[in-house]
Amino acid sequence: MRDEITAYKRERILEEAVKLFYERGFSGTTLDDIAGKLGVTKPFIYTHFRSKVELLEAICRPTIEMSLNAIARAAEEPGTPAERLYNGIANFTKVILQRQANIAVYFREEKHMSEAGLAEINALRKRFDRVLSELLQEGANAGAFRIADIRVAALAIGGMVSWAYTWYQPEGRLSFDEIADKLAQFGLHMVDAQPAALAARP
Repeated sequence: MRDEITAYKRERILEEAVKLFYERGFSGTTLDDIAGKLGVTKPFIYTHFRSKVELLEAICRPTIEMSLNAIARAAEEPGTPAERLYNGIANFTKVILQRQANIAVYFREEKHMSEAGLAEINALRKRFDRVLSELLQEGANAGAFRIADIRVAALAIGGMVSWAYTWYQPEGRLSFDEIADKLAQFGLHMVDAQPAALAARP
């Protein structure tokens, strides 16, 4: 029970922090501001996070981990390379849209992270690129994709999806699932998925 209470308190701190960092920026937000939103004192926050920088890193890291997991799980699933790429991009898109504020804070505020925190996140991003590249290479080797440069294709897909945080509107024309589907389809076209592979997609 104690662990659950601690986890809940940490999550509440993170929820308020990401809102304020998103609205005011990292530099424009103090720990006192966050504490005030929670109705607690600053020492309460220090019992869970040693600094505002540590809090920032705790906001940003999980989104990168979840993005990596979305691609990695899809890559390990049964099915054709096209099916797995479709699922990976769709699920990656859902992570970005669900955590729009978190990813926005990451891109805007990564310059404020510690050297160690940034290195950890960059390592996760490199793993993401490697897993996606391996899936693309598998598809190319099987003749399902035609890709001139695997590395650039992986970066292009990752960039296309990640940048959705800048334009996604929850009340917009397209639903959450429709956006995920469209970006996954765009990804398949970016790797020139062959007709048989396209026919096999979900």
